[in-house]
Amino acid sequence: MRITVPASSANLGPGFDALGLALDLPMELELGAHTLPAADETHPAVRAFRAGGGEGPLGIKTSIPPGRGLGFSGTAKVGGFALAVVQAGGDIDTDRDRIFALAAEREGHPDNAAPSAYGGLTVASAGRVVRVPVAEGLRVVVWIPEKETSTKASRGTLPETVPHADAVFNVGRVALLLASLTSGDFDSLAGATADRLHQPYRLPLVPETAAAIEIAHEAGALAAWLSGSGPTMAALVREADAPAVAATLPTTGAHVKILAIDTAGLAAVEDDGGPT
Repeated sequence: MRITVPASSANLGPGFDALGLALDLPMELELGAHTLPAADETHPAVRAFRAGGGEGPLGIKTSIPPGRGLGFSGTAKVGGFALAVVQAGGDIDTDRDRIFALAAEREGHPDNAAPSAYGGLTVASAGRVVRVPVAEGLRVVVWIPEKETSTKASRGTLPETVPHADAVFNVGRVALLLASLTSGDFDSLAGATADRLHQPYRLPLVPETAAAIEIAHEAGALAAWLSGSGPTMAALVREADAPAVAATLPTTGAHVKILAIDTAGLAAVEDDGGPT
C-alpha cells in the first residue's frame, strides 16, 4: 500500500493557524518499505504510525525539505496516521476526518494537516475543516532558503496578546483574501496577505525572506507571504507570470520552485504511480 500526501503553506499571511494551501510537492509513503527507502524510527511519519498502532517498517520518499515552512511535519503525520488506519482495516476516504484529527492533535495546530489531508485551500477552525474553492489560473512560486527555522522557536517570538486594531486588521485581510481567491478577482489580492499577528515578529529574524517577499511583489506576484514559520517565501502568481517571477528571486543560498496547487490531498497511489 502506497500513499501520497502533499506539502503545504500555512497562514497565507493573515490566516494564522487557520488557513493552509496544499502544494504539488508530495511525500510518498509505503507500508512495508518494499519499493521505497525504509525510514528510521525518528521520522515524524514513523512516530505517527507507531502512535496510531502501526507495526512494521515504512518506506518514505519526498522532496519536501524539513524545517523550511512547507509543512514537512504535518505532511508526515497525516501520512503516518493514514497508513496506521489502513493497516488496521480502515479506508483513506472513509476515515479522512479521523486521520486529519489525529495529525492535527499531534501537531498542535491544524493549518498544515488540513491541506495535506484534504487538498486545496482549507480553513481549519473550531474543530472543523472547510475546503474553499480557488479560481483557476494560479501557481505558487516558493523561494526556499538552505537554512532551517524551528517552528517552536519561531512561535516563541509571538506575543500573548495583540491590540484590538491588529485583530480587526487581520479579520478584514482574511475576508478579502478568501473572497479574492474564490471569485477570481485576483487584482484584489494586493494587500490581502498583509498581517499584524505573526509576520511582523517573525520576519525580522529572516530579513532575506522579507526581501524575497518585496522582490516577488515588484516582479508581479499577486500576493506573497512567509510560508508557515519560514524561512520559505510563497507567492501566488498568474500561471503565465510564474517563470518571470521565479527568475527574479535570488538563488544564492536558496532555490526556487514553481508549484501547482494540489487538489487531491491524501491519496492512494495506483500501480502506475499516480494518485487514485
